[in-house]
Amino acid sequence: MPSVILRAMNAYYCHHFVLPLPEGHSFPMAKYTRLHERVVGLAPALGIVLREPPPATDEDLGRAHDPWYVRAMADGSVDPAVMRRVGFPWSEAMVERSRRSSGGTMMALRDAVAGEGIAVNLAGGTHHAGPARGGGYCVFNDAAVAARYVQANGWARRVLVVDLDVHQGDGTALIAAGDDTLFTFSMHSARNYPAVKPASDLDVALPDGTGDDAYLDALAAHLPQAIDRARADAVVYLAGADPFVGDRLGHLALSKAGLAERDRQVLAACRRHGLPVAVCMAGGYAPEVDDIVDIHFATVRQAARHHREQGRPAGAAPG
Repeated sequence: MPSVILRAMNAYYCHHFVLPLPEGHSFPMAKYTRLHERVVGLAPALGIVLREPPPATDEDLGRAHDPWYVRAMADGSVDPAVMRRVGFPWSEAMVERSRRSSGGTMMALRDAVAGEGIAVNLAGGTHHAGPARGGGYCVFNDAAVAARYVQANGWARRVLVVDLDVHQGDGTALIAAGDDTLFTFSMHSARNYPAVKPASDLDVALPDGTGDDAYLDALAAHLPQAIDRARADAVVYLAGADPFVGDRLGHLALSKAGLAERDRQVLAACRRHGLPVAVCMAGGYAPEVDDIVDIHFATVRQAARHHREQGRPAGAAPG
């Protein structure tokens, strides 16, 4: 029997590419720095290596978005109405931050399919960005960009997006419409943003106040359906912190323990089916930023455990 080498799991960060926001803005930008600090402190014990991702190029972004939208966002000629929908003021720093966030999911998915099995983006989950517009604090759709990136390089033919943010992944649904190589599964709050929800391949809309038991039962019922129908070679998992009870922009009521069990179930299902997975953080708007960080860190910890448990034969390295 070959010896087993437990390599470290890659986690990509871009917190230092700061998104400039006006005083009092509701987006919790501080969570990214705090999450990075938490991961840095325990990275050796968890078997994590932290890496800075490259920016997604215009070519990378253009596989998921209309090229004119990418150009307009890059040079600042984007319609102010689009920026109002995004919810951020335009700046070069915002564009660079958005490129790096997409780059993190691209690299995580590349690592996963190249033999690592799993990797993490400590940002990402920008699922409201559609082919030719942003929305809901999302400029570019990192999950779709990453999926198109591995497909373009011949590393995966079919990709499943498991979107467990509290909001429906409308942008991803629009990008994937009519394309059976990108399967979108969104389980979200029914009475929440966006008002118009274009159909994903599998949508599960949950009533206000859904707690741990009902949520986990729904996940157990529908995740196998998504995996069976997608026939995917790889998964991008959006592990939103915003189904948490009391989240300012959510209507569900999961506990931290319930969210950790959600992560465990998703990653266990990926392992059972031999699916490499890139994990990104997605939304989180709890009144206390530390609650958001706790939830995201638990996701990272669960991913690191998944990486350790799967193990790999000696000599199996990314191509």
